[in-house]
Amino acid sequence: MAANWAERISAFSRSPSRFLSGTTAEAFLAELLRELRDDRASYSVKVLLLSPLCEHPTLLCPSDSVGEETALELMSVFAQCPSKSVQFHCSLLLAITSVLICTSCVSNRSRASQDFVDQLLQLSQDTGDLQGDGALRSLRATACDCLRELEACCPGLLSQRLELLGALRLKETSRIHQAYAGLHTLVLRNAVYQLAQETGAGADHLKALLGGNTSVAWEAEQDSDLMNNKDSSILSSLILGPMGTIPTLQTGPDCKELRSVLSSLLEESYLLTPQCQAALLHRLIEVVAMVPGVPPAIFRAQLLRLLGTSEVGLLHSTLLLKCAFTDSLFSAEDEAFILKRLVVLSQHPLLTTPEKLFYTDCLLHFPENRPISCGDGDESLPVLLTPQLASALLPTVFNDSDTMLSRLNLLCLVYLEEEEEGEEEGKGLSYLYEHLTALLRIVENGGSREIVVTFFRAAFLFLFYFRHVERFSGGLTEKLCELYLRHTRLAPHLINLADQTQERLSESTWAVGFLRALQRVITEAPLAKLTIQDLSRHLKMLARVAEEGEIPQHSTISFLSSVITASSSSLCVSGDWRLGNSVLGVCRRLLVHPTLDSLLNALADILQHLAGRYGDTDIQDHARLYYTLLTTLSKEKLAGVLAQGASEGGRQVAKRTLSCIMSESEELTGVLTIHQTEKPIVKLVELDDSELQEEKQMDRESDSSTNDTCPDEASAAVRTYRAQFHHPDFPSEIVLRYRLTYTEDHDPRFDQLFSIRLHFNLTDDHYEELGDTSVPCLFRKRTPPVVKLRLKPWRPYPTVLHASAIFTTQDGLSWHTLLPDVRVLFQQTFTPLPAPTTWGTGGKLKVFDGLWDEICSESGEDGATSLFCCQLEEAALEALVEKHFLPYIISDPSREEEEHKVLLFLPPRSHMLLKIRREEDAVHFVIATDNWQLLPHANSFLVTVTSSQEDR
Repeated sequence: MAANWAERISAFSRSPSRFLSGTTAEAFLAELLRELRDDRASYSVKVLLLSPLCEHPTLLCPSDSVGEETALELMSVFAQCPSKSVQFHCSLLLAITSVLICTSCVSNRSRASQDFVDQLLQLSQDTGDLQGDGALRSLRATACDCLRELEACCPGLLSQRLELLGALRLKETSRIHQAYAGLHTLVLRNAVYQLAQETGAGADHLKALLGGNTSVAWEAEQDSDLMNNKDSSILSSLILGPMGTIPTLQTGPDCKELRSVLSSLLEESYLLTPQCQAALLHRLIEVVAMVPGVPPAIFRAQLLRLLGTSEVGLLHSTLLLKCAFTDSLFSAEDEAFILKRLVVLSQHPLLTTPEKLFYTDCLLHFPENRPISCGDGDESLPVLLTPQLASALLPTVFNDSDTMLSRLNLLCLVYLEEEEEGEEEGKGLSYLYEHLTALLRIVENGGSREIVVTFFRAAFLFLFYFRHVERFSGGLTEKLCELYLRHTRLAPHLINLADQTQERLSESTWAVGFLRALQRVITEAPLAKLTIQDLSRHLKMLARVAEEGEIPQHSTISFLSSVITASSSSLCVSGDWRLGNSVLGVCRRLLVHPTLDSLLNALADILQHLAGRYGDTDIQDHARLYYTLLTTLSKEKLAGVLAQGASEGGRQVAKRTLSCIMSESEELTGVLTIHQTEKPIVKLVELDDSELQEEKQMDRESDSSTNDTCPDEASAAVRTYRAQFHHPDFPSEIVLRYRLTYTEDHDPRFDQLFSIRLHFNLTDDHYEELGDTSVPCLFRKRTPPVVKLRLKPWRPYPTVLHASAIFTTQDGLSWHTLLPDVRVLFQQTFTPLPAPTTWGTGGKLKVFDGLWDEICSESGEDGATSLFCCQLEEAALEALVEKHFLPYIISDPSREEEEHKVLLFLPPRSHMLLKIRREEDAVHFVIATDNWQLLPHANSFLVTVTSSQEDR
């Protein structure tokens, strides 16, 4: 029965809705309660039975009445259960608390809630564990935690028990003193807040509240929003919002009872953990902020300890103190000390990056004694943070990206303020510009993707603050143009920089000037050195430039004309659809440019040339349509037709009243646009091993039937084999086979797809760029077509390919969709040894022996050997070899050898050799490879495949 309950509870936790579809919540709850009362069930099983009530109380108790009945049942089980199982008692208290809170029984002040609170208070007063009974101590700690949770969810619940809770805290000397202190502090803070909300409340009311010890006030004497519990979230934090919203309790200077309680809590705070100290200080700060009669100097004795702490939470509490009380508690010397400490901690080598970033952020939101801002949360600099003090945080290229950007942002504010004060500019701003140019040089010399992103974010920060400094902003424009000409792949980053600068700095003209400079360097570059990839990126950049009405487009028109006429043999004749679409993208933006009248003839010539000579029919049709619109419609109507208007479903809206052309073709704008799907429509699924088994078997039979004309010696066989590497037809690619199929989301619009063009982007530099792949059609009710990807690796490592597709639907619309990433695993780079066609298995075995001897003799610089061991039964080992290594085994089948010899070829010229044999203690995979960098991937592969066999 215990095993059955474990399975049922596990099934419920995995999917409660699926579990309850086979039964009802009422029936399942009845079973749980019945089993909890059964004396035959073990306590470990009963603890397990309580987990659904703790995790999903509202699912099992859908109404307040059911919640109250369940709580009463659990309280009855608690009362009748022997005291020997403390863990079960603690779990019962937690389950009852969860049920009462989540079913609103506490906020509705039900009788069950009142009885449970009384029971928790009795448990918290039970000092029977003072003789060393740790079990009862755990039960008291749990009772305090439950009371704290009830008070947090229903503020003011225990406000009439403040004197009792204070006495319990003072009396407790064990390690659970922390639980009593946290409960007392929370109740005190909520009680003071409740009292401050009442009209006419004063010192006498506060004194009565602190000294009262009556029963829980379920019938509230006050009618306040707090006790009605309409929104208890208002008590989450008072001091983090505007200070004017905090209610105040006018008590006068006579608050000695409250000061005594606060002093006692503060004196004992050093006994708590740093996290609990921070929570206690947070609550006490709010109490003092609500009672002006208590001076903030009450925290003065704690400042010496707080200012010297290395705990992040306590330092944050110190800043909260400063935010709440500023110069009434902190002197100018204290403020200067905290600032210096934050600067030191922001660069401390022993701290983690998140901690250092936190301290840097504290500098930007520092609560000052003399605030110069409106306190709206914006980043600003403290008055005492001088350039000399902040110079310790100057960014360097050795910082990680987050640290570098946070420091750059801080120093930009420092030197911006210095400039506004009229002082000499000095070397600060020059250093930041030099730092930016140093990052640029790293990007120019082939920096990683993270460095590229960091540089452009840093460039945006620099422009955000210093765009008005002409010599730096102009110099950055020139350097970015030079960077683009050397690395056109950065076009998306440059376009994004221009877009963000224009969006965030609408009053600045830097973005327009930058785009104008890019247009100039692109159109003046020599066409003879222009590659197809560079041309594609230039066209994307020119399309972005054409969106700016202030930039003349004559040079762009001249560039397009030169490209399609002087390069007609490589552009128009080749008929590359993507390149042609990029040209049309520039033309489309020129059609709506304000200076279209001066571009009319040249643009018409370009469109006519594309319509008559481009090698792709789709591009010809679109160019012909653009030419017709250009020569038929007025400028205003043309702009209306091509206007980008979004509608529901992502389709473009055309203005149907502009001309007769619009009435005859209502979806004209839709036809001119490539739409983006909301979700992936298709995906690539690798062919199953069973689908490839027949082909692998044919290759294996052809190898075994071929006459062996290999040299007799192993070394000669290796030399003959390696001589193939210099032949241009030597196979150096990996062919992966996938089925192009639909995703699980069904959209009837895409049941028939035509002219599918698959595009792949690499995520690293381990492989050559992949060309596009065309698939004629894909129908939902037909067998998915097979797609072959031919990868040419530079290094045979695992990789991920980003995939996308452009296709046409039955209604004639063109769509673009993203495919799920295609993961190329390490084992997919394995290929059989490309030995000469006249060699058989014996020849490959000689190559194996020759390569093995070379690698083990340590003559090769990159060669390495390794040993992988695992525990496998004989049957599991044979199944593993047959499944994963069968096409690559070159052991002599005529002899019964005790080991399997496996020879893997990994294009372009790497090998991995395995000797698999059983030893007395384990199965040994002896690995030899002529490329030591493959060993980590080989080890991960063997761990994966052997683990799967062990599981079986």
